[in-house]
Amino acid sequence: MKIRILQIVLLLGIAYLGYLLWETIQTPVRFNREKDERAAYVIQNLKDIRSIQQMYRALNDTFANNLDSLIKFMHEGQIPVVKLTYDPADTSLIKTISDTLGYISVADSLFGQRPDFNADNIKYIPFSNKEKFTLEAGQINKGGVMVPVFMAMARKVDYLKGMDKNLIRSPYVKDLIVGSMSEPTTDGNWE
Repeated sequence: MKIRILQIVLLLGIAYLGYLLWETIQTPVRFNREKDERAAYVIQNLKDIRSIQQMYRALNDTFANNLDSLIKFMHEGQIPVVKLTYDPADTSLIKTISDTLGYISVADSLFGQRPDFNADNIKYIPFSNKEKFTLEAGQINKGGVMVPVFMAMARKVDYLKGMDKNLIRSPYVKDLIVGSMSEPTTDGNWE
């Protein structure tokens, strides 16, 4: 009888240890799955910020240095719609004549195909409880030429808010950044 009770206790102990082993393996798997899902939303917002910054630079020769300026630019900025035709007097077809047909808003130009897009939410990091992206802009000297640069960042503690803090501290989990304040690039660190 005592052997039977010992066998049942050992069986329950083995089952419990098996469950702990399963959870040890599954915890980081679940974390990585949710991290990747959250990162996809954040990366989309960083790509949107990059698109707006590139449009801002095309029209202003510099990058916006804060998110409110970007949002204002999206609401108020106008992009000329230009028609280019070859100059009929030029037989080499090198000269062109440009004719401005009208203007289109920046928001419609960049995000007109996305009915769910809200320009006012571009400054908030998804899943962060209204934490804002960090945005910097300036100029650096590159080969004797002053080049405008910008960087937008979502800290990992913000977009992974509410998840396992020990797993967030891992060196394999990173802040998501687009652009750079030390190099003239608009690439993201996920690319």
